[in-house]
Amino acid sequence: MISIARALAGVAIFLAVQGCVPASPSPAPAPAPPPPPEPQSVERATEPPEPATFSFEGALRQGGVAIGTAPRGTVKLTLDGTPLPLSPDGRFMIGFDRDAGPTARLEATLRDGGVVAEVLSPDPREWRIERVNVALRPNVPSAEFQRLRATEIARIRAARKIVSTTAGWEQHFTWPATGRISGVFGSQRIYRGQPGAYHTGVDVAQPAGTAIVAPADGVVILAAEKPFTLEGNLLMIDHGMGLNSAFLHLSRIDVRQGERVRRGQTIGAIGATGRVTGPHLHWSMMWQGARIDPALLAGPMP
Repeated sequence: MISIARALAGVAIFLAVQGCVPASPSPAPAPAPPPPPEPQSVERATEPPEPATFSFEGALRQGGVAIGTAPRGTVKLTLDGTPLPLSPDGRFMIGFDRDAGPTARLEATLRDGGVVAEVLSPDPREWRIERVNVALRPNVPSAEFQRLRATEIARIRAARKIVSTTAGWEQHFTWPATGRISGVFGSQRIYRGQPGAYHTGVDVAQPAGTAIVAPADGVVILAAEKPFTLEGNLLMIDHGMGLNSAFLHLSRIDVRQGERVRRGQTIGAIGATGRVTGPHLHWSMMWQGARIDPALLAGPMP
């Protein structure tokens, strides 16, 4: 009996011990991911501004014009101290006389008071020069000629001071008439070492009555009611930015002063009025008082 009692006591002790053993623990949940780092402000380096310079469309040369773009913020523009008009988008026209010097200073005054300047060097050109072994004949105009001429010159100068809002200066110019070129811009005769006046335009020989068209948009600034002493029936058109065209020796004028014309519109006809030796169109151009070669704007004769 004692043996059975001891055995039962051992079983009880075993069961008590087994009840005290903890059960196997469940797997621990995965730790939560750490919160994302707080965004930090990054101080970026300020990009440098674009360089303030001039840019040009077209070659800078004697007797030529080009379209330029001024540095950003330009409020005033000058060429050798002479103010130049500036479009709202910062574009402008620049030209050089037939006898322009080797350099010219272009200067832009900026909104913040800064100044951007550039020294321009127009390309020189060679002109058709004819040397003749005769003396230059003196020209002594009569009193009547001088009286008439003074009035005509005053009208021409007044016309060139007219400022219009046309944008013809931005267009590609076309020839007002096609035909044989009988006179080129800048040609000159030297009479025994004494230079005569150079040719201020380009001549196109065609029969009288041949229609001419506007080479670009513009505003008529002079339409002669009767022939001038030298130019004959004279028509002048402003293309904007100080650039204007003059058409000389016309047989008729089809437009009126103050009228707006479009490129390709018929404006008159070739004639032989004024001081000429035969019918032809003399087309001359000026920009801000500088003589300009029309052939450079119109390109090769088609």
